[in-house]
Amino acid sequence: MSALKNPTPSPVQQPPQRVAPVTPVEPPSQGLPWKGLLVLAVIGAGAFSAYQFYYKPAQEAAAQKAAAIVYRTAKVTAGSFERTIRVSGTTGARLFANITAPRLRGFESRSQMELLKLVKNGSWVKQGDVLAEIDPGYLVDHVDDIKATIGQSELDVSKRVAEQGVETENLAQTLRVAKASVDKARLDNQAAEVRTEVERELLKLSYDESQAKYKQSELDVPQRKLIHEAELKILGFTKERHIRHRDRHVNDIKAYTIIAPMEGMVVMSNTFRGGGESQQVQQGDQLNPGQPLAKIVNPSSMQVEGNINQAESTELRIGQRATVGLDAFPEIRMKGKVYSQGALATGGRSQSYYIRNIPVKLSIEGLDPRIIPDLSAWADVVVEEQPKATLVPVNAVHRDNGKTFVFVKQGPQWAKREVALGSANNTHYVVRSGVNEGDELRLQ
Repeated sequence: MSALKNPTPSPVQQPPQRVAPVTPVEPPSQGLPWKGLLVLAVIGAGAFSAYQFYYKPAQEAAAQKAAAIVYRTAKVTAGSFERTIRVSGTTGARLFANITAPRLRGFESRSQMELLKLVKNGSWVKQGDVLAEIDPGYLVDHVDDIKATIGQSELDVSKRVAEQGVETENLAQTLRVAKASVDKARLDNQAAEVRTEVERELLKLSYDESQAKYKQSELDVPQRKLIHEAELKILGFTKERHIRHRDRHVNDIKAYTIIAPMEGMVVMSNTFRGGGESQQVQQGDQLNPGQPLAKIVNPSSMQVEGNINQAESTELRIGQRATVGLDAFPEIRMKGKVYSQGALATGGRSQSYYIRNIPVKLSIEGLDPRIIPDLSAWADVVVEEQPKATLVPVNAVHRDNGKTFVFVKQGPQWAKREVALGSANNTHYVVRSGVNEGDELRLQ
């Protein structure tokens, strides 16, 4: 009965336990997705943290930096446009006179001359003033020797004239003796009738002989006269040669005093001394014949002497205006104009043979006492001018695929706009279309 009161669970009431062997295996398989989600969560949290603490601040900083960029700008202007060509060179004078050491006429003059006196560089001289003097001591002594030689030549002529007088008198005496012999033979021949045949023949022969000698003596007179004249001419030529020799040296002595041919400022030339050093000519220097000594310039006729490339020479014209400046005095700005242009191209010593330049001279208007010769100078020659033009800066123009454009400010943005360009100089372009006066452009 107790068995009936407390019945034990029957196996039929536990059917789920039949799958118990399968149930203990399922919990491990259900734990794997949670670990993967945990890893993903950790990775996501790291990525979020990296974004929040690194990428996002970097992006914000880049955005702030881009927003903080300030472009340099310039506005489109309207005004006159000039295109120039730069000419570099040195200052000089159109009116000048070169002063050189004298070229000596005497063939045996010394090749070097000592400079005894010289005016100061930069001094003002008038026409006829003494610029320099060269030591003439050697030539003065040589001229004295030549004068003595001339005196000796004159004595030689006088001596030969006296000798010729004696010879002429001797010849005249011989002629008189021959004439007397002829007269005597003629008188003797008149008495031939009383003489024998042999004596008459001898008298005739004596007469013929005397007459032949007389005729020969007569012929000797003009020949001797010609000889005497020739001798005197030779002596005269020798005397004349010495006189001309003396006169050449006298002219050389006069040339040793160098006179100013015009009024102006003296600019000394350079010479090479020992060691190849180039310095200005000064008192005590040894000069060679024809050596440049100085130059006298008229400061009122100053000019710029320079060169331009042959490719630019076709744009230059006589009379074009220019602005002239000096490297030594940057504050000076003077007006000038093209005065002359060379017809033939030349090449500089330091340049290639194929690089050719055209010499150009530009006159300087006005007078400034600071402008002296041989200063480095420049000139901007105006070769094109437009009184009314729309101008944009050169560094505001961009190029892409053969097109030109600018960035025009429109509110907070920059609008890209294509433009048509005209002439250009070093700073501006002439714009034909695309922008208007007052537009603000972004510079490069």
